[in-house]
Amino acid sequence: MDKKTVLVMSGGLDSTTLLYKLLQEGKQVQAISFNYGQRHSKDLDIAKKTCDKLNVPHKVIDISFIKELISKSSLTSDDIAVPDGHYSHETMKITVVPNRNMIMASIAIGYAVNLDYDEVALGVHAGDHTIYPDCRPEFIEALRKIAAISNFKPIEIYTPFLNISKTDVVTLGNMLGVDYSLSWTCYKGLEKPCGKCGSCTERAESFDLNKLIDPLLCV
Repeated sequence: MDKKTVLVMSGGLDSTTLLYKLLQEGKQVQAISFNYGQRHSKDLDIAKKTCDKLNVPHKVIDISFIKELISKSSLTSDDIAVPDGHYSHETMKITVVPNRNMIMASIAIGYAVNLDYDEVALGVHAGDHTIYPDCRPEFIEALRKIAAISNFKPIEIYTPFLNISKTDVVTLGNMLGVDYSLSWTCYKGLEKPCGKCGSCTERAESFDLNKLIDPLLCV
């Protein structure tokens, strides 16, 4: 029997690719996105457009009330500038949102239990490991253990990109025919990608190494 999956859908490149992969695997998908008080909502709008295009049910969960509790990040505070540069730079630590993946995964697990679904899918990848503790293999392994025992129904945690780079994700997405014009990566939420923040830098690198043109730069 095909698995039923709750996908945490950010609207970014990784979760968008993962959605296409889940559908290619024949899984039934319910996508959820989170308004946690981030700097902009462009990613949420993009996530909806992708789900509408692929006929995937999509919910936006409003947890913006927690913003004041997780405000020491450039992604949740207007008073902290988003740094430019590569993810490997020490300055990128200011983009870490405290416990974000744990918060979102916990809600997604509860939703999966409520729906009688089998798993929660997260688009974390190896490029996130340096800066983001809640994207590392040890975090995912601990999350799997929690998801297996925290409810009467065990929920699996599906992270197929955990040990591959964003370049590899784009390679896969190109094979799957992912529409990357319906994805948003930039942290700054401007009309067009800034091309300088860590997320934009890594995205550009991934397209370049695949010898592909980023459709967002053609608009």
